[in-house]
Amino acid sequence: MSEINILVNIREAIEMDKEKPNLGMVDLHKARELIEDVGAVVLDVRPPAKVDGENAEEANVPNALYVPITEFARQYEDGRIPQDKTTPIVVGCKLTKFANRVMGYLEALGYKNVFVLDTDINDLIELYRK
Repeated sequence: MSEINILVNIREAIEMDKEKPNLGMVDLHKARELIEDVGAVVLDVRPPAKVDGENAEEANVPNALYVPITEFARQYEDGRIPQDKTTPIVVGCKLTKFANRVMGYLEALGYKNVFVLDTDINDLIELYRK
């Protein structure tokens, strides 16, 4: 992917993010709606050292994948991340820092429907344990 393509993708992502409420940050209610109503994939991107207990995939959160930020490029190249760039994706971590970074990576790659969970992903995990 050339630098020009990346810049085009970033420009498009910025315009799309402007159309999203809260620039793509979603609360638990909206995340659950995206997961259950439109089949959004959940990416738990916490590095292993930040996972206390189960990650979202191990906890059986629907459509969840554990893709630590430190393994993002490898897991993307391995095809673990959905290849359809229109797939809705909710990215979560502990404090949103890593999730925001991965959102940027995905948007630079041309993904169109990326959202960041605005709370600790453990809250989402607990929501699905009930």
